[in-house]
Amino acid sequence: MATADDLKFQEFDDAANLLAANPDATTISIDEPVEIPKNQHSRLQEPGREEDDELLGTDDSDKTELLAGQKKSAPFWTFEYYQTFFDVDTYQVLDRIKGSVFPVPGKNFVRLYIRSNPDLYGPFWICATLVFTIAVSGNLSNFFIHLGKPTYHYVPEFRKVSIAATTIYAYAWLVPLALWGFLMWRNSKVMNIVSYSFLEIVCVYGYSLFIYIPTAILWIIPQQVVRWVLVVFSLCLSGSVLVMTFWPAVRDDNRRIAVATVATILLLHALLAVGCLAYFFDAPELDIPAPDIPAPIIPAHNGTTVITKSH
Repeated sequence: MATADDLKFQEFDDAANLLAANPDATTISIDEPVEIPKNQHSRLQEPGREEDDELLGTDDSDKTELLAGQKKSAPFWTFEYYQTFFDVDTYQVLDRIKGSVFPVPGKNFVRLYIRSNPDLYGPFWICATLVFTIAVSGNLSNFFIHLGKPTYHYVPEFRKVSIAATTIYAYAWLVPLALWGFLMWRNSKVMNIVSYSFLEIVCVYGYSLFIYIPTAILWIIPQQVVRWVLVVFSLCLSGSVLVMTFWPAVRDDNRRIAVATVATILLLHALLAVGCLAYFFDAPELDIPAPDIPAPIIPAHNGTTVITKSH
């Protein structure tokens, strides 16, 4: 049976005494640096690749987030299934809008704002606001251009709303659908390509269109130079968000295919902006006087001729 002295805590002897008693003993000092395994040392030699993995969301942190936030998905024919796409608060929407207007170089928009909770609330209302902003601003621009002309009679063009809605929503849905299908196809060809989900791509495109809302309002200014400066500025901001989001996903693919993919994304984005500017905000019309038309000669029944005077 153990005595009371055996149950008391005793201080360890000095390391020198321990080594004197057992010279073959192995000691470890807490002040010594821990040896880094070779596999971890090789990863530290590639900071760029580690950063790309973090941007693309391929590290273990994403797995932890997904496992921690697993939810039972409802059937697609129920209201609860579509409710999850709009489960976002005001602060998240404002934070994502701020991230699309002020992109941070080297940071992935999906990784920072979208991946934790992709939504359709922000993209839907951004597109709806942009539709009415372009239609209303286009009508006001046409009104201010012809203001003061006695022969001009203002008539609101409501058809611009339907044309703008068709163009904006087709771009915000069909282009992400095509891009998602292309990334899925290239993912089956190249193993290193990381493909985003369709909801994430729609979310990126929807929030990237926010910058065109204040731009469309400023397009009312009847100066072509100012309008084109605004177009270039908006393209630089929104285009940089798209490039920094999709370039890391295709950079490991064939070089020509990767460059062509990013160039196509920017080209379609530029065509949307330039097309809206050219169609809804046309240049001022010049009032060209009609040429003098000679008066027609109408023969009368009694043999005399009548000359009508044209104005």
